Amino acid sequence: MLVGAPPEHVRAQRGCSVTTAPRLSPVKSTVETVEENRVKLVVDVDEAEFEVEVDKAFRKVARDVRMPGFRQGKVPRKVLEARFGSAIARGQALEDSIPDFFVSAISEHEVDMITPPEYEIISGEEEGPLRFEAIVGVRPVIEVAGYQDMKVEIPAPEPTDDDIDGEIENFLGQFAELATVDRAAAADDTVTMDIATTHDGEEIEGLTANDYSYKVGTGAPVAELDENLTGASVGDELSFDAEHPDPEAEGALHFEITVKDVQERVLPELSDEIVADATEFESADDFKADIAKRVTEAKRSHANNQWREKAAAQLGELVDADVPESLVDIEVRDRIEDMAQRLSGSGIGFETYLQMMGQSIEDLVEQMRGPAEESVKVDLALRALAAAEGLEATEADVEEEFTQLAEGMSTDVADIKSRISTPNQLMLMRADISKRKAAEWLLDSVSVVDENGNPIDKDALEPEPHEDDHDHAGHEHGNEEE
Repeated sequence: MLVGAPPEHVRAQRGCSVTTAPRLSPVKSTVETVEENRVKLVVDVDEAEFEVEVDKAFRKVARDVRMPGFRQGKVPRKVLEARFGSAIARGQALEDSIPDFFVSAISEHEVDMITPPEYEIISGEEEGPLRFEAIVGVRPVIEVAGYQDMKVEIPAPEPTDDDIDGEIENFLGQFAELATVDRAAAADDTVTMDIATTHDGEEIEGLTANDYSYKVGTGAPVAELDENLTGASVGDELSFDAEHPDPEAEGALHFEITVKDVQERVLPELSDEIVADATEFESADDFKADIAKRVTEAKRSHANNQWREKAAAQLGELVDADVPESLVDIEVRDRIEDMAQRLSGSGIGFETYLQMMGQSIEDLVEQMRGPAEESVKVDLALRALAAAEGLEATEADVEEEFTQLAEGMSTDVADIKSRISTPNQLMLMRADISKRKAAEWLLDSVSVVDENGNPIDKDALEPEPHEDDHDHAGHEHGNEEE
């Protein structure tokens, strides 16, 4: 499943779908497929029911009419008809009520619409019963093949000795000392040198000095510095040119270097004394055990995330059909809305963020289209898998969903049910539950191997329960993967 993506029935609460509770019930409605992923609804409203809407429209018109002898908003319908005719109110009634009749129709038929409706009034525009058509795009129903035999490759969840030793070395690095070596310079060595740098014959201040210390591998100000120092020994004299790091500057930089000393970083042995001074632990063994535990947790967490993300991504890759652009547009919009909400929660305005990043909204939309299309394919594939494996949402599942939503929003179930009550909203909720079931089915079924093709026990991907985390001193030894 997509990490961080809210369920559709939750997104629908902020306007991502047609969820308005229908206040009108059409007398009759039918639905038929007109072309791939598009359906036509035909809605019939009898004359008496539509007349109620016309009467409401006259009252609405009356609010804006001033006529001698009547208070504003109290002009009788007959007077308004005599003065303006019935067309003005009927037109208002059509404009106000057709969207509501349409919502009732798509709710009745549980149409999973993904585009705004295209209306056409067939009859009743001037008098009599109303009939109109609405054509909408619907979510495609697809089939996927091959998901039963999927295999995903993820990093091994258990740490190696090198992983643990690397973390210990990071911790000991704060106590490292430099020692002169009688060999050529290598990566991470510190070279002491006399350096003279010129540009067009003029000396570059800051890059000309005696006894200048430089760590090989830094990569600044130019990569050629590392290339020439690697393998150099004390007494070597180096002369080379390099492209100016400022793209607006013309001409190359020229370097003249004399190597005077090569030093390597020497780490102390991990000891009880160092551990006691720099951490909350009393012994090196306790500290090393804690490192092993934290590295293990980090590796498992990373592997777990990779397992879920790669399984979803590979399932989406099985979708060989083109996805509707409208679905991609919706996904892009939802992502931007989610981003704006997170930024707002951090006290950063969306426009301010775009300015900070040097982006326009068009740049952001284009940047999101690729990932959005992949997400849409995963969504369609999960729906297809759920249908193929019979993973429908049961009534018990729906009740549990209401309970969890109520707990998450600190309210009661009755309140949540009042907010998610239309057939359209309930359809989205059932779809979300089915997709979660499909995702869990996929994770249970997919084969998982490490980088060397060795099978991984899925139980090893689950994090181990542990006591309260230690927030101790000596944070330098913390995992970089965490």
